[in-house]
Amino acid sequence: MTTTVPAIRISSVTKRYGRLQALGGVDLEIGQGEFFGLLGPNGAGKTTLISALAGLVRADSGSLEVMGYDVVSDYRKARRNLGVVPQELVFDPFFTVRELLRIQSGYFGIRNNDDWIDEILSSLDLSGKAASNMRTLSGGMKRRVLVAQALVHRPPVIVLDEPTAGVDVELRQGLWQFVRKLNRDGHTIVLTTHYLEEAETLCGRIAMLKAGKVVALDTTQNLLNRFATHSMRVKVEHPEVALVLGGHAVDGGWVEFPFDAFADVERLLARLREGNAGVTEMHLGEPDLERVFLEVMHRV
Repeated sequence: MTTTVPAIRISSVTKRYGRLQALGGVDLEIGQGEFFGLLGPNGAGKTTLISALAGLVRADSGSLEVMGYDVVSDYRKARRNLGVVPQELVFDPFFTVRELLRIQSGYFGIRNNDDWIDEILSSLDLSGKAASNMRTLSGGMKRRVLVAQALVHRPPVIVLDEPTAGVDVELRQGLWQFVRKLNRDGHTIVLTTHYLEEAETLCGRIAMLKAGKVVALDTTQNLLNRFATHSMRVKVEHPEVALVLGGHAVDGGWVEFPFDAFADVERLLARLREGNAGVTEMHLGEPDLERVFLEVMHRV
């Protein structure tokens, strides 16, 4: 019986920059075909981990594999199976978009790749910019080209490091349609993003990093079930009464109460009436990934 190798296997990986511990023993396994989220605050180690996976930095200890190939001892095959969209806008200003993608194909020994390049350009709404010089493009267009570069050698594993940072809503929607199609076609997608609603919608499983360590790892739904609570927001004439009852102030003069079961709402409203808080508006909120993220980061 054959065993399918994971798309990514990270075992006991550590990395220090002087006194700073960027990665403190990360263990992570991502299966082929997953849409996986890698979340964490700034400085959590996400980009260092991606850089180590891509062979851009060398881990101090531990091992990293892409489709079963070690990123150090078998780096050519590991790199061939990986496409990375970096967070920074890095580009060569001397070439057109099509020239850049042809050159990128050549790095992997791929010739006569124009049919696939045309498909990528069309999917990313770049066909009209194929003959444009890179330095003439807007920031959003340059980010699309970075995505195209990562895909030009048809890697089975694609890492997107903040791919929609600074990107307008229309492009963001188009990009996610394309990435969803890639995932349906069998590509493994690893996403880092500060737009947590994107991760909640797209990712089947999520790892959260803090200070270089994995502090939560589960399916998106399980994380929502385990950590998040519902919330009741009320606008009241006397907010001091609501605050005494355990609410906390949020923007716009609202007070928020977390709750686990809808029976709690009735009790909270009764106590607000008894205290003459004067409820004028009310809103009930479902658990979301942002609430989970904040709770996990504060717990550990």
